[in-house]
Amino acid sequence: MGFIDRILGYFSTDLGIDLGTANTLVCIRNQGVVLSEPSVVAVYKGTNKIVMDGTAVGNKAKEMLGKTPGHITAIRPMKDGVIADFEITQAMLKYFIQKVHRRKWFTHPRVIIAVPSGITVVERRAVQDSAVKAGAREVNLIEEPMAAAIGVGLPVTSPEASMIVDIGGGTTEVAIISLAGIVTSESLRIAGDEMDEAIIQHMKRVYNLMIGERTSEAIKIDIGSASELETEISYSVRGRDLISGLPRQVAITSEEIRECLRDPIEAIIESIKMCLERTIPELAADLVDKGLVLVGGGALLKGLDVVISTSIGLPVYVGEDPLTAVARGTGIALEGWDNLRDISKT
Repeated sequence: MGFIDRILGYFSTDLGIDLGTANTLVCIRNQGVVLSEPSVVAVYKGTNKIVMDGTAVGNKAKEMLGKTPGHITAIRPMKDGVIADFEITQAMLKYFIQKVHRRKWFTHPRVIIAVPSGITVVERRAVQDSAVKAGAREVNLIEEPMAAAIGVGLPVTSPEASMIVDIGGGTTEVAIISLAGIVTSESLRIAGDEMDEAIIQHMKRVYNLMIGERTSEAIKIDIGSASELETEISYSVRGRDLISGLPRQVAITSEEIRECLRDPIEAIIESIKMCLERTIPELAADLVDKGLVLVGGGALLKGLDVVISTSIGLPVYVGEDPLTAVARGTGIALEGWDNLRDISKT
C-alpha cells in the first residue's frame, strides 16, 4: 500500500453497499448496517441537479414521491437491480458515502457492492464506474445471493449445498452455493416492484381508482399475503377517481390483493424450480433436509414461505432480519478483502 493509499485509508472507512432498486443499505465492518434509505433522488426536471443543495436523497426524496411540484421530479435511478441513470446513481452514492463518514473531504473508501447475479458485463462496469466517480478508491463486486448467504450465516465454504432466495425490489435472485461458489443460479427481474404494480393495476381495473407507488407498497405490507390468513382483513384505500378526477376512498380485502399477487409469486416459484432442476443430484440431495432460506423485503410477505414450501416440497425458512441480509454479507466480506476474488467476480 502506497503513501497516498495509507492517507486515504486513515480518513476513510471501508464500506459494504447493497445498492438496491428500492433501498440502499451501507454496512461498516464490525459495526453492521449504519444506513438504510430508499434509492430515490429528487432532481429539478430536465436536469440532473439534486434539490435542496444536493440533500434531497433517500428518505427526504421518498417523501416527495408523487407529491412534487411541476419543476421537481423524484426518481429511482436503479431499475431491475441495475443502473438506469448513471449520473443520478453516482450522486446518490456520493451522498450516502459522505453521510456515513459525516464529512465531505478525504472520503475515499474501499467499497464492496452487491449486484444481481444476472447482470451483464456492461452493467457491472457501470456500477464500478459510478462508485469510483462517487469517491471510492477501490471497488469490488459480489453477487447478491452470495452476500445474502454470508449475511444469514449459511456455510458457503462447505461442500454441502446451501440455497438462498433473495426477493428484493427489482430482482429475485435464486442460487445454490457450494465451496464458496455459486453452482446454479437464476436472476428474475420480477420482485417487489412487480407486486406493487400488480396492486396498482388491480385498483385501476376493478375500482377505476388511481393510486401511487407509496400507497400500493403500503397495501402490500399491511394486507398482502401469499396464503390464506387466519382472519381476512379489510382496508381503506384513497386515490383519484379515473372517471371524475376527484379524490375517492374505497374498501378492499386481503383476499383480492392475494389474488392479484398470484402471478408474480408464481413466476418466483417457477424460477426456484428451474434452479433446482439444473442442480446436480449430489447437491440436490443436500437440500432435502436443509431446504432454502428466503431473504429480502419480499420474504416478509405473509405466508410466502408456506406457499413456496408446498410448491417445491422442501423446507423454507425466512432468514434473520431478511431486509439487511445482503448488506450484512458485504460487511462480513470486507474482513476478507484480499481474498474476495474467491467468492466474487471482479
